[in-house]
Amino acid sequence: MTEEQKKLLQAKHRLEEAQMRDREKERKARTRGRIQKGALVEKYCPAAVDMTMDELDMFLQKTFQA
Repeated sequence: MTEEQKKLLQAKHRLEEAQMRDREKERKARTRGRIQKGALVEKYCPAAVDMTMDELDMFLQKTFQA
């Protein structure tokens, strides 16, 4: 493997690592947003804590459908 090929391979790996870091940051930001939204639901609807996911889904559908 020539020196130029090694440099190209290293550059490719650096790019892949940067892309993986970006994907992980985006995933963590989505997760954080979902947690914060769930906390707001619990804050304004304390009964949501004791509801199952299906019960909460039904409650939210009934509440927000016009």
